[in-house]
Amino acid sequence: MSPRTRATTAACAAFALTALSGCSLITADTPPNTLTVTDYYTAEPGNTALTEILHSCGRQTGVTVVREVMPRSQLVPKLLRDGAAKSLPDLVLSDNPDLPKLASTGALLPLEGRVKTDGFYESVLKAGTYKNKLYGVAPGVNGLALFYDKAVFDKAGLEPPTTWKELRENAAALTEGHRYGLALSAVATEEGSWQYEPFFWGAGADLGKLDSAPSVSALTYWTSLFQDGSISKSALNWQQSDVAEQFIGHHAAMMINGSWQLAALSAEKGLDYGVVPLPTQKSGGSSVTPLGGETWAVPKGDKQDKAVKVLNCVLSQNHMIQWARLRADVPADPTVAAQLVKEQPDLAPFVASAPTARSRTAELGTAYPVVSKALYTALQQAAIGQLSPGKALAAAQRQAQSADH
Repeated sequence: MSPRTRATTAACAAFALTALSGCSLITADTPPNTLTVTDYYTAEPGNTALTEILHSCGRQTGVTVVREVMPRSQLVPKLLRDGAAKSLPDLVLSDNPDLPKLASTGALLPLEGRVKTDGFYESVLKAGTYKNKLYGVAPGVNGLALFYDKAVFDKAGLEPPTTWKELRENAAALTEGHRYGLALSAVATEEGSWQYEPFFWGAGADLGKLDSAPSVSALTYWTSLFQDGSISKSALNWQQSDVAEQFIGHHAAMMINGSWQLAALSAEKGLDYGVVPLPTQKSGGSSVTPLGGETWAVPKGDKQDKAVKVLNCVLSQNHMIQWARLRADVPADPTVAAQLVKEQPDLAPFVASAPTARSRTAELGTAYPVVSKALYTALQQAAIGQLSPGKALAAAQRQAQSADH
């Protein structure tokens, strides 16, 4: 998923489908027709939606499904411990950047030929691939787009920007009084890297060489938006939810954010907004957004075949669109995505970017978190003027290399 997820306090709760919320009550000796599932959907509507989908698929495949739900920060450490103890659940739902770490243990079942993924976006399948083998599949994904205040643009006589040049010009022109031209998250977490990566990849840079010329070019441009005064320095502390609040409060004419914000924005009276794909470095280009979303994986074990049947049910078109409707995700199947856009036109820019979206771990696998940290550290250093973009990225490359060794 995108870095939008917030850990919430989990408490044991019972649903029509048994759900154990952060209680660690799942054991390895469950009955033959009981499958265990572990995920981090502690918040609504994902929690209830997932319960309903798993309940439906349990009925269809003749099994009882027991969920264990916990905050994301606890999920991967627990799964790594369970893998070492050979007591993993039968199905796992995790953020896609966490998949390589789990697959590297050797505990996951390769899904190629076992799970029906015909026609799925190639970008979705790459996000679930580790060392050229498919270990995880996402029913829906999310990404980033540019939201803009229609009233502000109409008054200024401007059209939504399509290039970096236009974005910078519009952001500067629309910065006035209490309102900045653009809001984004530049926080020193994965959330900051996630929001910056469209600029990074859009310039032709790659995560294996943070100090390359394209990388310096991207950060120089990104830093210029701060230097122009078009972005508040407070963005260095903003999460994506904070960015949305700035936009809703008319403190930003534009914002970079994800599809999961659509429901909240639509509920705001007096906010007339539009959504377009992220601007590209050159006219006519395609935006390269990081691919967000969770991947389902099946640990190896006696119940793996039953787990695969449940997973195929979860990935069926009717359940895929049910999940995507609730979460404003882009369905992994383009046919289903096209159907959903007819219902939710604001999803169109996110669907348009899905084919070119990029897995954050495709290049680096398990090394990605270290590189991401080096990158968001460089972003902060450049934004506040502590280091030039070139020097910040040179330091980031050294940091990434030293951690790799």
